[in-house]
Amino acid sequence: MPLIALTGGIASGKSTIAARLAEHGATVIDADAIVREVQRPGSPVLDAIAAAFGADVIASDGSLDRAALGARVFGDDGALQRLNAIVHPAVRAESQRRFDAAFAADRAAVVVYDVPLLVEARVDDPWDLIVVADAPADARVQRMMQLRGMTEEDARRRIGAQVSDEERRAIADVVIDTSGTIERTLEQVDGLWRSLTAST
Repeated sequence: MPLIALTGGIASGKSTIAARLAEHGATVIDADAIVREVQRPGSPVLDAIAAAFGADVIASDGSLDRAALGARVFGDDGALQRLNAIVHPAVRAESQRRFDAAFAADRAAVVVYDVPLLVEARVDDPWDLIVVADAPADARVQRMMQLRGMTEEDARRRIGAQVSDEERRAIADVVIDTSGTIERTLEQVDGLWRSLTAST
């Protein structure tokens, strides 16, 4: 019943790895989806965000205006710390609830937590394995330009706002190199799955 953290920078191929593991039978829990869940309209987290950052970070439909909040905290470490102090405990509690439910349903489950901000927020949690999706920055910039329509400047700014690839590799138990073909990436994921399930 391994609990695996899967992380990687923007456009690193993390979603491809998560989808392949799910095909093999892993239970994939998406940290970004949990963040959206705990910030839903009417939630205590959203109320706390509004109290801390002002009612103008709430859209007219009652949902979080992510752009307005992002503008408020971007480049302001103190504001970002205040936001994280509101959001991270709720995300941690909900993710743990989902881990527990997955293992309660199947004691032999392979549970994968797809978490972009592992280095920043969850690196010291008791993971059985940390898997890092890894590709050079230039390759990731090309992906963002081609698949997301970003300018090169915007893509490089997004990469620069995250922790470095070196910091991610430093915490990795397994690095999956996604710089080659999709087939090569999937071969590595298949090998990881075989190693995870060999002892079960």
